[in-house]
Amino acid sequence: MAVSESAVNDSKAPRTERGRRTLRKLLDASAIEFGEKGFHEASVSSITRRAGVALGSFYTYFDSKDALFRALVADMSDNVKTSARAALKDDMGALEIEQAALAAFLDFAREHKEIYRIIDEAEFVDPASYRNHYETIASRIQSRLEAGSKTGELRDGLGELEAWAVMGMNVFVGLRYVVWADRDGETPRTSQEIAEAINRLLANGVAKPA
Repeated sequence: MAVSESAVNDSKAPRTERGRRTLRKLLDASAIEFGEKGFHEASVSSITRRAGVALGSFYTYFDSKDALFRALVADMSDNVKTSARAALKDDMGALEIEQAALAAFLDFAREHKEIYRIIDEAEFVDPASYRNHYETIASRIQSRLEAGSKTGELRDGLGELEAWAVMGMNVFVGLRYVVWADRDGETPRTSQEIAEAINRLLANGVAKPA
């Protein structure tokens, strides 16, 4: 997985392929470390050991654990965006786009369940990163909803409020059916099944037809 441009300060951006691989190792190791231990219990030395990187090399890319955490949040946000975009096709309708984007997010979350703990901790460790993560996602959803309104596929007047509502639904559906999908006796649902169910809700609402 490539390192996103927003994940590292320009002054410390790696200039070689070897440097990019090292940075990727540090980000991947920190995701596991922060996901398992939380920000305060994780340490730079433990992250570098997990990454197989010399402790001194860490400071080539980051000034502190806080800087690494901010970079990780940015990297995860960009990877969520990349995963969603890769699932979209030019000939998709507005509702198809929302379904595909949600399924892609759920697939990403299955592979990176630590994203929920890391983003939640960002609210307290780095509130600006936390806010930017959700504002960026909501902005992308808003753009898609407004585009659907312009084509006549979705009703008029959709905007920021509806985008945040859709995002909130997606986030908590992922929490329940991906992160907490291990209830005894419960048959796990696939990402596509979940996305189809949410898409029906978007298309039909919850009111009983007259």
